[in-house]
Amino acid sequence: MSRIGKKPVTVPAGVTATIDGEQISVKGPKGTLTMPLFEDIKYENVDGGISVQPANGTKRARAFWGMQRTMVQNLVTGVTDGFTKKLIITGVGYRAAAQGNNLKLQLGYSHDVNIAVPEGIEVKTPDATTVEISGTDKQKVGQLAAEIRRWRKPEPYKGKGIKYDGEFIFRKEGKKK
Repeated sequence: MSRIGKKPVTVPAGVTATIDGEQISVKGPKGTLTMPLFEDIKYENVDGGISVQPANGTKRARAFWGMQRTMVQNLVTGVTDGFTKKLIITGVGYRAAAQGNNLKLQLGYSHDVNIAVPEGIEVKTPDATTVEISGTDKQKVGQLAAEIRRWRKPEPYKGKGIKYDGEFIFRKEGKKK
């Protein structure tokens, strides 16, 4: 029994959610997001929200129940507030610069790393060692952040690399002489 799935997703004022056939679409001040519906889950517009319930008693329907409710909640949150990930770059000579739809990273390689920013995602670099990724789609924002971080994961000895803001890197002691 899903505890999170029992609660309906509240739709705030200024946001409209429509369920038609095979997909759900949510329209708000930051844009429109759509998601295909899962066949084992029943979606209903109730007063002031969206109810997500399993369509049958199968194990598969109960397994996907809470996740589908969370995905609908992410649609509503995305069109109202949006999502943001912040990356911190640590290391001598490591820099980032946003240039239009590209992000240019200098990470100690013999070449610069250029990353194309997907449609609907905004990348800002307030300073040379901070990258802020924001957008309405939580999956796209998280995926771009993970792809950027993959170029230089933080290492445990000096702490050099790209890490999420607030991420703790377990530091190791080096060799003893």
